[in-house]
Amino acid sequence: EKLHVSAPSNAYDFGQIINAVNTNKDKAACADLLTITDPKKLPVLLSNKLEGEIFLIFIQSLEHYIVGKDPGLVYQHLFYLSKAERFKVVLALLSKNEKEQVQQLFELLSENQNNQYSLEELESLKKVYEL
Repeated sequence: EKLHVSAPSNAYDFGQIINAVNTNKDKAACADLLTITDPKKLPVLLSNKLEGEIFLIFIQSLEHYIVGKDPGLVYQHLFYLSKAERFKVVLALLSKNEKEQVQQLFELLSENQNNQYSLEELESLKKVYEL
């Protein structure tokens, strides 16, 4: 049973959807959510609720479902995710294996690079992710 995802109008809605996605580890539904959510709104929608599990399901969904189709959107999400409250905390708590997943997503972004971001921008974002 795939979760039906509609565009969240506020942080509460977004939190509810994220919790459902996370409980079911539903990466496809998470990808749908990230596809219909304006990346610029991510910090506001996440509010102070960013957790390691949520961070990782975002990374996995972006990698498995979105980077091949729309690398520009992935770049935008990674950019605005780094502006979210608790981003630094979550980053600090990632395991080596989890960091490698993030690294892999950045490698896919280099390979699929398009005109929506430059390799310089990608490199500077990698530094923000401490890679």
